[in-house]
Amino acid sequence: MCGIVGFFGNNNNIEIGLDVLKRLEYRGYDSAGLAFFNSEKKEIFCLKTAGRINLLEKKLKESKFDFNGNPSIFHTRWATHGEVTDENAHPHFDCQKNIFLVHNGIIENYRELKEKLIKEGHQFSSETDTEVLSHLIEKFFQGNLEEAVRKALRLVKGTYAICVISRQDPQKIVAARLSSPLLIGLNGKEYIVASDPAAIVPFTRKIINLDDYEIAVISPEKFFILKEKIPEEIEFTLEEAERGGYSHFMLKEIMEQPESLENSRRGRLILETGQAKLGGLESVKEKLRRIKRLIIVACGTAYHAALVGKYMLEEYARIPVEVEVASEFRYKKPILDKNTAVLAISQSGETADTSAAIKEAKEKGVLTLGIVNVVGSSIARETIAGVYNHAGPEIGVASTKAFTSQLEILALLTLFLGRQREMSLVIGQRIAREILKISDLVKEVLENSSQIEKLAEKYKNYNNFLFLGRKYNFPVALEGALKLKEISYIHAEGYGAGEMKHGPIALIDENFPTFAICPSDSVYDKMLSNIEEIRTRKGKLIALATKGNKKIQESADDVIYIPKTLEMLTPILSVIPLQLFAYYLGLLRGCDVDKPRNLAKSVTVE
Repeated sequence: MCGIVGFFGNNNNIEIGLDVLKRLEYRGYDSAGLAFFNSEKKEIFCLKTAGRINLLEKKLKESKFDFNGNPSIFHTRWATHGEVTDENAHPHFDCQKNIFLVHNGIIENYRELKEKLIKEGHQFSSETDTEVLSHLIEKFFQGNLEEAVRKALRLVKGTYAICVISRQDPQKIVAARLSSPLLIGLNGKEYIVASDPAAIVPFTRKIINLDDYEIAVISPEKFFILKEKIPEEIEFTLEEAERGGYSHFMLKEIMEQPESLENSRRGRLILETGQAKLGGLESVKEKLRRIKRLIIVACGTAYHAALVGKYMLEEYARIPVEVEVASEFRYKKPILDKNTAVLAISQSGETADTSAAIKEAKEKGVLTLGIVNVVGSSIARETIAGVYNHAGPEIGVASTKAFTSQLEILALLTLFLGRQREMSLVIGQRIAREILKISDLVKEVLENSSQIEKLAEKYKNYNNFLFLGRKYNFPVALEGALKLKEISYIHAEGYGAGEMKHGPIALIDENFPTFAICPSDSVYDKMLSNIEEIRTRKGKLIALATKGNKKIQESADDVIYIPKTLEMLTPILSVIPLQLFAYYLGLLRGCDVDKPRNLAKSVTVE
């Protein structure tokens, strides 16, 4: 949620640009900056500062520089990658100080791109993801700015709205967007690029909204829009860009979860007010305030995330939630009305059944929302509003980091909707603080991966497993069983622990181990009762418990510990040992963990 401005016009461009920028300060106010081309000195003047726009104006007055120049770009920042410092403020530039740009969005694969660029000799001066763009454009620049921008953006994964200027191709602004708002205001021979139409109303009412993948080129002589679709060969191989030294994508993606969770929440928490800032929902904020019922549609792992979300949303946002398998929803005659919203969850954004469910809901005229990881995907385009995961590409067929990211987004959505309703400031702040800490807690869980590998060795010859959980961890039991089935081809059942006596307990003997998810939460005592019932029948038992609970060792054959967090966030921690357990068992049983038999990453057919 940053504000960007580009201006090409008369000699008052700095004053006009700053005025437009002030109207965008609601989008971010951690830092501000500007850059413009000075035709007399043939250079680009850049000034930026941590703090609000008034501090930038003060620096401008103190600099005693000639401020007349075209073109110019401006930025006000909501910090995501990197702390609030002068160096991390926009605009960002390349090694030669030829390319200057401002950016709203998140570059999900910036680490891989940055590593490659550093090897090629590029030197970085900030902690931001945005700076990668300036160096990428520099890499492809051969005198034509829009051509360099076009080639650079083909390597980028994520979201962006950008304005770019160049010292060596000076008389133009190049603007581009993908899933971040960007428009161009026209006023005779003046052009104003901005993130929001409200910001440019004092100057013009004639605008052009850029669509995804469009690149606008603005100069005194002409204005045109490129939408290039000619295929080119990507310079980076998948191995170079993604696996990063790990033996399998699945392991890499499990280990990436501290970072993917950080990216999913980046810039979306307001600790002071205990709120979530979800830019993709701003346009429907008031409609969401009025909804009285939410239906979540999803398939597979995303369906399990939705089940956890139901607990979160009903307990804290006080909204009745129904969770439907998308493949069943499309063949029902759902009761939908103006007070109902339908939320689709999909990692790929291309899941055929989930997409069909959204189309059905749209036909009924209800508000449709999405939580997807792939920018520009079908579900992202079909839904009226939504939230991107920003978890980065997930190559392994069995979803891992996308699942925990979905859980975190659902927690943010709970905060967003809950604070609109009955959730108090104190509760909102507490949830926000715990979300902020979750990445560090995940790191702590991952440090025990060697213990889980040894457990896999111990249990590798068993052909059946039962996974049990209650309340928030009932869906985690379903997900743990699914992962074991997908990756190791072991038969596994996931059950709500309270249902065990209604049938599954008949399976329990010394050859049918149980994985019991029993953190110290509101249903812990109930889980203990179920564990004792398994012990009585000589069933082997692995318990997943909260760190510090030594008593559980008396009842379980093996114990895996996770740190303490809010009950609603526990599934983010409790699922990770189950992912690792499935991974190591799959390896030990000679399975292809990245490409399990009969499965595909994106299910685009019914």
